[in-house]
Amino acid sequence: MSIESLVENYRTPKEAVQVVKKTKIALLVGISGAGKDTVKKGLLARPGFGEIISHTTRAPRENNGILEKDGVDYHFITTHTAYDMLERGDFIEAKMVHGTVYGTSTEDVLRASTHGVAITDLDVQGVAEYKDVSEDVVAIFIIPPSYEEWIRRLRRRYTTEEEFMHEWPKRRDSAIAELRRALEVPYYHCVINDEIDRAVEVAAEIAQREDVFTRKDDEARIVARDLLQQISM
Repeated sequence: MSIESLVENYRTPKEAVQVVKKTKIALLVGISGAGKDTVKKGLLARPGFGEIISHTTRAPRENNGILEKDGVDYHFITTHTAYDMLERGDFIEAKMVHGTVYGTSTEDVLRASTHGVAITDLDVQGVAEYKDVSEDVVAIFIIPPSYEEWIRRLRRRYTTEEEFMHEWPKRRDSAIAELRRALEVPYYHCVINDEIDRAVEVAAEIAQREDVFTRKDDEARIVARDLLQQISM
């Protein structure tokens, strides 16, 4: 069987399902420029949080001139290793993206949980896959405080206006798709990243409490809806 078929037909093993159900897991999502990575780093700097590190068959990349590190950014594995892990049922979830395998291992979730709440950042598809395994995982969507601030943050990532405008259609379409998906389902807590320390504090409180919703969640979802409307115009 090809590795593509293994990924397409992969089903989370019963043992892995039990691990997810017994583990406190918080999943961070956010549109590009919202500050998801910064919030994650803020959480990991606190006691009581451990990071789930995904596996991938792609090669390490350079980010801002720094090469990704094995075991820090990802577990970089060969296609042969990924094939063996899929056959053994080592993954909680696995997907194929442009010919590259990405997956989260049961072992890494257990390792992260020894520190407290196991956290990772991923996309809305990944969150949906976790939710299919267990409704108890906590989903947190990070959003910028306004459309204007979001554009300002995005522009800072590019050295020229031409570079920004070249990437803008892709960034815009991706943000629209992710926000729409997040607002279509009932399980996302939205956190407004207007000030990073406050955003980390709010995310930490959501991740560590029971998965209940408050008025603040409703207010943040209104901000997310307004942001979507402005991006879509």
